[in-house]
Order: sequence, then structure tokens, then C-alpha cells
Amino acid sequence: MKQTTTDNSAAIGVFDSGVGGLSIAKCIAQQLPHENIIYIADSRHAPYGEKSVDFIIQRVNTMAKLLLAKGVKALVIACNTATVNAIEQLRAQVNIPIIGVEPAIKPAAKQSISKKIAILATQATSENQRFKDLIDRHHNGAQIFIQPCPGLVEFIEQGQQHSPACNALLRQYIEPLVKQGIDTLVLGCTHYPFIQQQISVIAGQQVNIIETAAPVTQQLMKKLAENNLTAGKTQQGQTQFFSSLATKQQEQIFSQLWQAPLTLQPLKE
Repeated sequence: MKQTTTDNSAAIGVFDSGVGGLSIAKCIAQQLPHENIIYIADSRHAPYGEKSVDFIIQRVNTMAKLLLAKGVKALVIACNTATVNAIEQLRAQVNIPIIGVEPAIKPAAKQSISKKIAILATQATSENQRFKDLIDRHHNGAQIFIQPCPGLVEFIEQGQQHSPACNALLRQYIEPLVKQGIDTLVLGCTHYPFIQQQISVIAGQQVNIIETAAPVTQQLMKKLAENNLTAGKTQQGQTQFFSSLATKQQEQIFSQLWQAPLTLQPLKE
């Protein structure tokens, strides 16, 4: 799978199990307006959060191969579950920069005054050893509450994130954490920024919410610069969108989350 490109006008490949990674891709597009982006959603298999490790690794490698075939110069795994389960083995196979997404435990531990932090995550992330090791390294003496959130990703994938049922599920997950006295809440899945407003209302003003789009974009900028892959200023970046489940309904959900009309192309595996 190894591939190296020295073409700084080549696209950045971004992929996720579904629409969640759009929160990362949007930040990249805003911060790096001269970069081309190819976004792939593996929506036929979303969410990864309830899948086996072997299955996640197989899908991550398939998505990476498809993006490498399109000549991308860097890969962003815009999915927490895919990052913790599959990034190390992918880095061993690929030469181009690979940036993953990890919950922002380190900044949360620095900021927290009550030293009580909660992380909202998928089932697969919450059970992953790499994720647990990350907490052990960066908790800085804080008490960490890990809250698996089955069902949330599905609501967002179906465009039902503002439904009463989604709000009821959020309350079920967040209210017990607030009662524990948390003052910082980490969004440990790239889908969750799309429900950040609802999370904030339930958690209350005293709880600081941290997500990962900005630090991931910063890391990408750093890696592009280190490898002389930053796009020239004359180029106006374009974003292409692909999905393994490209329906009209999904195209509407993509457009709604991207906050602009877009064309969703079918992914040919």
C-alpha cells in the first residue's frame, strides 16, 4: 500500500465511518482554503463503534487504498474509533503523513478545575486499550468518567440529531455525569460536534466542552509543512465527497451538515 507523493497540489484524503468526519473536513477547508480535499464516508458500514477490531482494520485499509489510488498527499482518519483501532498498522504500510483523531484528554486535564472530566465515546473506543493508555498518560490527576454512547451516531447518520428521541438519549448519558460534578466534557467521536449545542444545553454553562477539529487541523498543517506538501497560495481548494451509501437522502444530510449544497458521489470499491 506504500505510496509517496511530492505533488503539493494533490488532495488531502479524509475518511470516516460516515458523516462525523465532516466536522474535521469543514475545519480543514476553513483553515486551509488552498487545499483540495477528498472526503470518503463508509456509511454502508457506519457506525464503526459497534464493530469488531478486525472489521474496523479491514475497512480502514480499504478506505486508505481508495484514497491512495486517487493520489492523495496526506490521510486524515477523521474517526476516533478507526484511529484507536487501526492507525498504527496503517502507518506501517503507508509512506504519506497520516493524522488521526484522539479525544482531547490532555487539554481537558489541564483546564479542569474540579478535576472531574467526562469523555463521550463510542462503544469500540471506550473498550480500546490505546484509548485507556491515552487516559493513563494524560489524566494529570483528574478523575475520568468514560461514557459509551450507543445510538448517538445512528441518529446523526440518519439526520435525526434534533429529534426528541436523540435528546432523550443524550440526557440519559449526560445528566448522571453532571451529578458527578464534572466541569469538562470531551467529545470523543467526530460525529458529536454536530450535537454540541444540545449537549451544552443538557450539561449546563458550568461544563466546558472540548472537541478535536482544531488540533487535528493544526497537526495536519504541521505535517504538510514538514514534508513540503503545503498547497500554493494560487490554488483555490475544492472538496469532493464520496460515500459507500450514496443516496439522495444522504446527499441532503451531507449538505445540511456541510451547510452548503454538495454532490455526493458513489464510492466504487
